[in-house]
Amino acid sequence: MANAREIKQRIDSVRNTKKITNAMYLISSAKLRKAKEGLAKTRPYFDATENEIKRIFQSTGDVDSHYFYPKDHKKEISKHAFLVITADRGLAGGYNHNVIRAAEEEMKKHRNVRLYVVGDYGRRYFKKHKLPIEETFYYSAQDPTFERAREISALLLDEYDSGRTDEITVIYSDMESELSCVVRQARVLPFSRRDFVKSRKKDEKEYRFEPSPTSVLDSMIPSYVAGFIYGALVDSFSAEQNSRMNAMSNANRNAEELLTRLKKEYNRVRQAAITQQITEVSAGAKAQRMRRLKRARQQMEER
Repeated sequence: MANAREIKQRIDSVRNTKKITNAMYLISSAKLRKAKEGLAKTRPYFDATENEIKRIFQSTGDVDSHYFYPKDHKKEISKHAFLVITADRGLAGGYNHNVIRAAEEEMKKHRNVRLYVVGDYGRRYFKKHKLPIEETFYYSAQDPTFERAREISALLLDEYDSGRTDEITVIYSDMESELSCVVRQARVLPFSRRDFVKSRKKDEKEYRFEPSPTSVLDSMIPSYVAGFIYGALVDSFSAEQNSRMNAMSNANRNAEELLTRLKKEYNRVRQAAITQQITEVSAGAKAQRMRRLKRARQQMEER
C-alpha cells in the first residue's frame, strides 16, 4: 500500500497533466473557431463557381469535357488515386485511425493505386506498413489555406490530365456533430454530370460562352477542384480539433475522478497515520506512567 507521500506526489502529477489537457482543449477550441471562420469567408466564391458550372450545363447540354463522365456515364477506370487527409499529431481519439482504416479498405478494392497523403501521422503509418506514397503534403494538415489547397489540386490535376490516373478520390473526416465525426469519401475527378445539370426556368436568359462552353468550363475546373480540396482540408482540420477537444474533455473528466479517488485514499492513509501516531503516543505515555508507578512502589518498599 502506498504511503501518504507517494499518493501526494501522484496527486500533483495528475494535476499537472490536467493543466496540459485543459490547455490543449482551449487551443483546439480556438483553432476550430478560426478554421470555420476562414471557410465561411471563402465559401461564397466556391458556391458561385459551382453555380456558373451549372449555368454552362443549363445553357447547353452538349458539353464535352474530360473532367466529366461522358453522357452515357460509361468510362473505363483502371488507375485510381487517393488523397488521404490525416493529422500531423495524435491525441485526437480515433480520428487518424478511422481515416486510415477507410483508406486501406478502399485501396484493397483496386490494383493500380496511387497514394497521396496529407498529414505526418498518415505518412508515418503508410511508410511503416510499406505502402508506397507518391507525394506527401507537409504542413497542410495544421495550416489549411487556399494556397496549399491550390498546390495539391495542381499536382492532382496534372496527374489526371497526363493520364497517370483515371479517378481521384479524397478520403477525409467531417464533423457530423460536436460529439462525433464521420469519414467521407468523395470523388473529385471525373465529375458526374448529374450533380450539375438542373432544369431550366422559362424566363431565364440564355448565355453565350466564348470561345466555347468547353473552354470556359475547363478554365473553371482548377479553381473548383482547389475549392473542393480546401473545403476537405478545413473539414478534416475541424474534425481533428473537435476530436481532440472531446479526447481532452474525457481526459479532464477522468483526471477529476482519479483525483477524487486519490484524495480519499490520501485522507484515509493520513488518518491511519495520525491514528497510529496517537496510539503510539498514548502507549508511550502509559508505559512511562507505569514505569513511574513501579519506581515509586519500589522506593516505598525500600523505606
